[in-house]
Parts: sequence; C-alpha cells; structure tokens
Amino acid sequence: MFPFSFEWAWDMGHVIFFGGFWYAISILGAGMTFCILKAAWDTMNDSGESGH
Repeated sequence: MFPFSFEWAWDMGHVIFFGGFWYAISILGAGMTFCILKAAWDTMNDSGESGH
C-alpha cells in the first residue's frame, strides 16, 4: 500500500518505520550532496596538489 491510497492508516508502526526511513534517506542524501559539492569545488579551484 502507498500513502496516497485511501486505505492507508497512519498507525504507530507506519510512523516509526517511515520516520526512520526518511531519517536514513536524508542522512545519505546530505552526505552525497556534500561529496558532490566538495568534488565540484575542488575541481574548479585546482591548486595543483594531488591529494596524496
């Protein structure tokens, strides 16, 4: 069942599961966004260092 379905019932099991699910997805999304932005920033501001 999907949340936009009329038969959906928001009981505590769904609230806890989806709360944890979106918390984990937001942590992963924030980490990936940080890595992508840092890679773009480092690419545009190349200082000639290899990073080793």
